[in-house]
Amino acid sequence: MSRYLRVEYAGAIYHVTMRMLGNWKTGQDRLFEDDADRERLLERLADRVERYRIRLFQFCLMSNHVHLVLETPEGNLGRFMQSLATAYTVYFNLRHSRHGHLLDGRYKAKLVDGDEYLLGLSRYVHLNPVRVCGIEKKPIEEQREYLRAYRWSTYQSYIGMKKAYDFVEYGPMLAEVGGKGREQRRRYREYVEAGLGEEDQEIKTVLKASACGIGGEGFLSWVSEIYGKMADKKKRPEDISLRNVIEEQNPEEVLKIVGKIIGVETGEFKKRRRNARARALASYYLTCYAGLTQREVAEYLNVGTGSAVGKLMKQMVNERGKDRKLAKLMECIETGLKHAGT
Repeated sequence: MSRYLRVEYAGAIYHVTMRMLGNWKTGQDRLFEDDADRERLLERLADRVERYRIRLFQFCLMSNHVHLVLETPEGNLGRFMQSLATAYTVYFNLRHSRHGHLLDGRYKAKLVDGDEYLLGLSRYVHLNPVRVCGIEKKPIEEQREYLRAYRWSTYQSYIGMKKAYDFVEYGPMLAEVGGKGREQRRRYREYVEAGLGEEDQEIKTVLKASACGIGGEGFLSWVSEIYGKMADKKKRPEDISLRNVIEEQNPEEVLKIVGKIIGVETGEFKKRRRNARARALASYYLTCYAGLTQREVAEYLNVGTGSAVGKLMKQMVNERGKDRKLAKLMECIETGLKHAGT
């Protein structure tokens, strides 16, 4: 079976669903055997959101599939999803003594046409537990109670019943309902729960209109045109991207290039010295170009902890916007790394 083509570009917003690869021999159709599995997926999701600099707006974990609504500032959906799927599959197989694929590799990713459709999509995703679990046939009060008690989505944290996830961005969705603080969360809750007990025909119509996108006629025409051109070219049987893909590089090669440009020997990055900027740069580019997690970078550079690496990276991002010399230096490093990866 041919794989879905993917349209990837910086700033693209997607509704992603990844589903369990059902096994007719064993009857297994669950992504999660227990809450420990769900927690592990969220841990890996948080890590990959940070690693690939994804803007995650919401998630919803069901028994055999997962919903994600996200933005890719760097146009790297394929790498993000591949890394997430691989990490969870390795964990699940080890824990449950199984082998082979767990997730259907042909995950679905629909492009979303901006804010107008983002809010309606968020209600659809957050109401998924009620719709899928058959609770919608019960009285409204029971539906509302079930929805608010459902732990494995971002809904509780959106309406203030649970502490916000630090890897989820709530602002864009909440801004759509207006207000501030508690009022904003109340308005969002009222908006979502207004969908209980009735068919949300508008969003259903939009979702069914195209297999590739969620939006107005003009947006869907544009998406269809892009997919048509991609299908005609068929440059390769896998996903086709609208950007130049940066392949993950060897960590030592990354350090060598960074060191050469800033005038630091490779071995110096792994020593505890006062040159915090050099180690911050090394940390930043090891995550960007070598695909290491912050924890892995900490071990690799003998920094201490993953959180320490995170602080170094945030320091780089903040200083880059203020320091022109640093910005130019980082541009030189990135040019060198991109050329090395081609």
